[in-house]
Amino acid sequence: MASMAALFSALSPISHRHSPPFSGSLSPLGRRGRGGRRMRRGERVSLTLIEPDGGALVDLVAPAGPTREARRREVAGQPRVRLSRTDLQWVHVLSEGWASPLRGFMREAEFLQTLHFNCLRLGCGGVVNMSVPIVLAVDDSQKRAIGEHTSVVLVDAADNPVAVLSKIEIYRHHKEERIARTWGTTAPGLPYVQEAITDAGDWLIGGDLEVIEPIKYNDGLDHYRLSPAQLREEFIRRGADAVFAFQLRNPVHNDGFQEPHSPVAPLGGYTKSDDVPLFWRMKQHEKVLEEGVLDPETTIVSIFPSPMLYAGPTEVQWHAKARINAGANFYIVGRDPAGMSHPTEERDLYDAEHGKKVLSMAPGLEKLRILPFRMAAYDKTQKRMSFFDPSRLQDFLFVSGSKMRNLARMRESPPEGFMCPGGWKVLVEYYDSLVSSEGGKLYEAVPA
Repeated sequence: MASMAALFSALSPISHRHSPPFSGSLSPLGRRGRGGRRMRRGERVSLTLIEPDGGALVDLVAPAGPTREARRREVAGQPRVRLSRTDLQWVHVLSEGWASPLRGFMREAEFLQTLHFNCLRLGCGGVVNMSVPIVLAVDDSQKRAIGEHTSVVLVDAADNPVAVLSKIEIYRHHKEERIARTWGTTAPGLPYVQEAITDAGDWLIGGDLEVIEPIKYNDGLDHYRLSPAQLREEFIRRGADAVFAFQLRNPVHNDGFQEPHSPVAPLGGYTKSDDVPLFWRMKQHEKVLEEGVLDPETTIVSIFPSPMLYAGPTEVQWHAKARINAGANFYIVGRDPAGMSHPTEERDLYDAEHGKKVLSMAPGLEKLRILPFRMAAYDKTQKRMSFFDPSRLQDFLFVSGSKMRNLARMRESPPEGFMCPGGWKVLVEYYDSLVSSEGGKLYEAVPA
């Protein structure tokens, strides 16, 4: 990936460091108000962030205190639906408002709009983007157990109540249609399909969701899991007048606004087995932060809790829509976003340029400004990542993600300036750890 610092220097008069890797922190900072004036401690700024989809940010977590205890008692006799790991991640996504205005797992009308139109129609007649189904599957035995009940309790693997789904609707889970319309193929080997759909039930259950208490993972990374409301509060506190969203699922490598800010958002939900797990990606981010690769006053690292579908142009709309709800008014998109290799053929599953093109036309994303990321490569003359200049073809070296991973596996060093030394060391440590891990697979954290 190209240097984020280079992009920000082109967009803003503020000076930023030009280093190939990038990340950020949520550490205390000195702030500037509009016009570049240094703000005094405790001083507030007047700032209006982009409006969430539907006009208000959804919060589906029950208030703390007696309300939560009362809900636990009330659900004792209700039918129970056990959540898978990815189901729990979707509960997390819904509970914090990333999918606003969605208020729970989709009922059939919402499911059909998502599959066929990639958007949801609001009561006022407007539309918001919604390109991927957020649904919960149940099997025949669960459907029979629910019977005529109008609500169910959702429980984790240890049978602990997590949430209540009320005013429920159960409808047929047409798996083939869902897969074909979401991924554009039904070829065997699609990672998310194998993880979450193939063995799932033949029915979908939708309804209004109330989460009993905030989802926590207790993996040492919860302080990075900022909700859309928390991110918005932080942008206002910092006096941001432009928010640039950028998402990562791999290790990092290298318009006249006064205070542009960027939430760098590592993806925290399910990822396929050959992607670097979240724990190691965040460990690398922390090391990159220590080496000061981007201004911490204008960068926030915040884990995006969504599972990864690898659904290309369809999924990248979801990533962009969720960032609107988190306060972003600019979305930076690179080559082949949310893409992957074809599961059975030696080619990419999606056209590498279609993600950027689709975002510029997608219904419901008109208020989000899309910033295509220019092709980047390692500049041998400057010994750092830089935007590719075709007039100097001989000066550039393209280091793909696969080549980067292979170098780390073989404990070989990348070109000088490709990645900060500390960040590269973490990547090598991860692949070293696979030698002793059974089956060569490490799993992401599960909510506790």
